[in-house]
Amino acid sequence: MEYSGAEIVIKLLERQGVECLAGIPGGTNLPLYDALRESPIRHVLARHEQGAGFIAQGMARSTGVPAVCFATSGPGVTNLITAIADAHLDSVPVVAISGQTPMSLMGTDAFQEVDTFGMSLPITKHNFLVRSAGELLEVIPEAFRIAMSGRPGPVWVDIPKDVQTEMLHIDTFPETGTKLCPSSPREDVLIAAAEMINGAERPVFYAGGGVVNSGAGARVKALCEKAGIPVVTTLMGLGLMPADSPLSLGMLGMHGARATNLILDQADLLIAAGVRFDDRATGRIAAFCPHARIIHMDIDEAEIDKLRPSDCSIQGDAGEILSGLLPRVEGRARRTWDASVASMKETHPTPAGDLDDAKPPALIRRIGHLAARDAYVATDVGQHQMWVAQHYPHHEAGRLLTSGGLGTMGFGLPAAIGAALANPDSPVICFSGDGSIMMNIQELATLAEQDLNVKVIVLNNGALGLVRQQQELFYGARYMASQYDRNPDLSAIARGFGIPGRRLPLAACTDGALAEFLHSRGPALLDITIPQEANVYPMVPPGAANTRMIEEGATHD
Repeated sequence: MEYSGAEIVIKLLERQGVECLAGIPGGTNLPLYDALRESPIRHVLARHEQGAGFIAQGMARSTGVPAVCFATSGPGVTNLITAIADAHLDSVPVVAISGQTPMSLMGTDAFQEVDTFGMSLPITKHNFLVRSAGELLEVIPEAFRIAMSGRPGPVWVDIPKDVQTEMLHIDTFPETGTKLCPSSPREDVLIAAAEMINGAERPVFYAGGGVVNSGAGARVKALCEKAGIPVVTTLMGLGLMPADSPLSLGMLGMHGARATNLILDQADLLIAAGVRFDDRATGRIAAFCPHARIIHMDIDEAEIDKLRPSDCSIQGDAGEILSGLLPRVEGRARRTWDASVASMKETHPTPAGDLDDAKPPALIRRIGHLAARDAYVATDVGQHQMWVAQHYPHHEAGRLLTSGGLGTMGFGLPAAIGAALANPDSPVICFSGDGSIMMNIQELATLAEQDLNVKVIVLNNGALGLVRQQQELFYGARYMASQYDRNPDLSAIARGFGIPGRRLPLAACTDGALAEFLHSRGPALLDITIPQEANVYPMVPPGAANTRMIEEGATHD
């Protein structure tokens, strides 16, 4: 049977199990959209290609399954670049498919031509420039295989318009791209790691997004409960150990709790799984866990020993490694270490105040208690993101969707849309700031059109909060370009998009008002006015050791 290149792409996406994708049509990808008309795949029309990329991320992050976004050439591609770079740094499996000018015009500075292949090369796990319809039969399944195998990541497929219209006779379509399993960890290495764990007096388990990607949260919990090991996570690993577990130390690093960072400073063994020793987590790397031997397990060999040499390295899937360690690790009591950890947590509690305090951290805690336990939580980037990391009760891995590596403002709203599309029976909460929400506010139109159960909460302080905070603390309170002279009425804007919107001062956010908002049907936006002076504490100065934390009320030179 004869198929066009565009029809081949759509058929292969269907066979891959794609049920929903986001994108925007344009001149060079119209053949794809024409073929999509006859497909059962649901298309979500984003209002900006960056939004389409983050919608795909929301689907992929919340399910662990590769998601797809479409863009046209030129500005469509350049608009999508940020979302794909974000997926690359956070190891998110996204397949981006873009149109390109016809091959005869490539390299001529044709209308809406950019070097998609060259531009996307450093921000993808792999990319393809397809030169014939026949190549699509190999490239599309391969793109999915690469995106989900090993360390997940984005793959970009750029398809010239004439390749999309080229006809090809096909009798049988190829097999779908499937995930390749990494080689099993060596038994001698597992034995060595278990001996280190069994012999440690002050161990800490350090878990990150790689464990979430592996789906190994239950195995982390089982191993650490068996051996009595406290667990600290990166921003991307929050929820791996339930927040109400006595073994949970929460997030480490720049905005981690003082107790957490001080406990790590005393550890004699750090069991690192699915982490890359990022500077926001470790602070000054030379001063991070100075007394600890390191076990580093990661699926990506390039991350092992990259920033901190390990005493025992294990390459492989975190779930398989932990399954191999679990029977070899002894159940034992470390009463001196347990008492020290408990004392540190009691001496240096996370400063949130009472639940009825009119402060942003207490507000986040109350929302967490009022929200459904199975809610997905998306954030933008800024002070609200750190308050959510510190104070929202994270009980399950993979429920927090946030931009970690790239720290992209504008991530939250479209990512929340993607999570709601992929999980229609689960509530989704998006925390944003007045700076971040403006970055992709046009996606409120997409949210209204799709009528999804997404609740958008904007913490509005009239400023770029984290920028202003750093200027206050480290630049002598010389504020420059961090405060808004004029802000729009975001609740009115939401209503203009067809979404219920309400504006409240922080003191008026009663449990009743919040519960009514959270449990109403469909999309809604709540714009909460908070004081501009409210800062995120504790905070480690950039480049300093994690033990040099600034507390609320302290002065800093």
